[in-house]
Amino acid sequence: MSTSAGLLAVECVEVGPAELEATVRVVDEGRMRTSAVSGVAARALQLLPGLARHTCENDAGLDALREFEDTETPHLLEHVASELMALSGSPRSLHGATEWDFAHDGRGVFRVRLEFDDDLVALGALREAVGVVEWLMADASGAPPAPPPDVSAIVARLLKVRSRTGG
Repeated sequence: MSTSAGLLAVECVEVGPAELEATVRVVDEGRMRTSAVSGVAARALQLLPGLARHTCENDAGLDALREFEDTETPHLLEHVASELMALSGSPRSLHGATEWDFAHDGRGVFRVRLEFDDDLVALGALREAVGVVEWLMADASGAPPAPPPDVSAIVARLLKVRSRTGG
């Protein structure tokens, strides 16, 4: 899978028996953190209300709104992909993780891991999540806002994949 768009580039995905790991590059270093764009957390929760139930083991007890106001953009990608998977029938008990080692991988390169119950649904959710996060992180200065992603259509596509795979 190679997905390159304006803000995020999924450079490589390794699929194991129960999780995938995506190498994700933030192309625009000015938007490496969600705090670079005002209102991202509120828009994310409006678009995907289930994000409010997400927790992080390494957070400082922050609720989802505060967590997503200032976090790494690929960390938001992890949560959006996980939520799309959950909306498509995956258990909410599946975990994800976002890590980085800029000294080893280069500045702006992150590793996003997602546990899955269906590898094709996870790959599809990751692909769709890139578009969702790019919409959330769009620089609205001067340009008319793009319409929000159609979450119902995204979920329908992922459910179709799940039905084909028997997952």
